[in-house]
Amino acid sequence: MAITREVAAAIDGIRTTVDPSPVTVREDAEGGAYVIVESIALSDAYEQSETWIGFHVTFQYPYADVYPHFVRGDLARRDGQPLGEATSPSSFEGRVAIQLSRRSNRLNPAVDTAAIKLVKVIQWLRTRP
Repeated sequence: MAITREVAAAIDGIRTTVDPSPVTVREDAEGGAYVIVESIALSDAYEQSETWIGFHVTFQYPYADVYPHFVRGDLARRDGQPLGEATSPSSFEGRVAIQLSRRSNRLNPAVDTAAIKLVKVIQWLRTRP
């Protein structure tokens, strides 16, 4: 099954939001897609200067939250402290990953797009103490 119109629009919005970062998309068999955005800059709080971010936009989009997000598995804080709450070891699309649990508790499908959620996750990641 091809991705839904809503998922295709979400992917277009993501590409526009993260340009010029490359975006890889793999359709699932239900009308959704697995998305990986490469080369997202991080803050100097991390050992790494950038990460990829991956997530699944399901066929229920925009009525389902885009959750969770995943980042590079070797992500480490420069100060040697653990990554902290809302993070756990995982995998995504065959990559070793850290899962970021940032659920949208009051999802409004009219305004809470996949691109906006991605921006919020990136900001959260960059501004963590």
